[in-house]
Amino acid sequence: MAYWLMKSEPDDVSIDDLARMGSVGWYGVRNYQARNFMRDEMQLGDGVLFYHSSCPAPGIAGLTEVCRAAYPDPTQFDPASKYFDPKSTPEQPRWQQVDVRFVAKTPLLSLDAMRQHPQLAGMRVLQRGNRLSITPVTASEWDFLLQLLR
Repeated sequence: MAYWLMKSEPDDVSIDDLARMGSVGWYGVRNYQARNFMRDEMQLGDGVLFYHSSCPAPGIAGLTEVCRAAYPDPTQFDPASKYFDPKSTPEQPRWQQVDVRFVAKTPLLSLDAMRQHPQLAGMRVLQRGNRLSITPVTASEWDFLLQLLR
């Protein structure tokens, strides 16, 4: 089992939206490293920290899990989508997505609060210049964060 932090803008899909929907495809990822994490490394049942980004109060807002393995992101083929990629074809898709299922909403854990704990100092989301929407989380970071979130 692996663990991940996945960022979503709450104006697009929030943890409350996910709680209502049950699960959602993680669409719109247009970074090759983040795509490769989904395509090559994510497995069913992997734990996910659902992170609200690009909002007034960013931070971990809940827990989810991967419930469908990687498959082509349909938004890449839709000319009306802001995620359309004219170089991608159904025969050779460039972009993948996984589905995540709601597990729990948690109290918001901000970046500043995470920075207060030396156990989390190595987390990629806390590193200067990190802009990836999907980052791996170690088992020890995951366990520590679960203690903070509960």
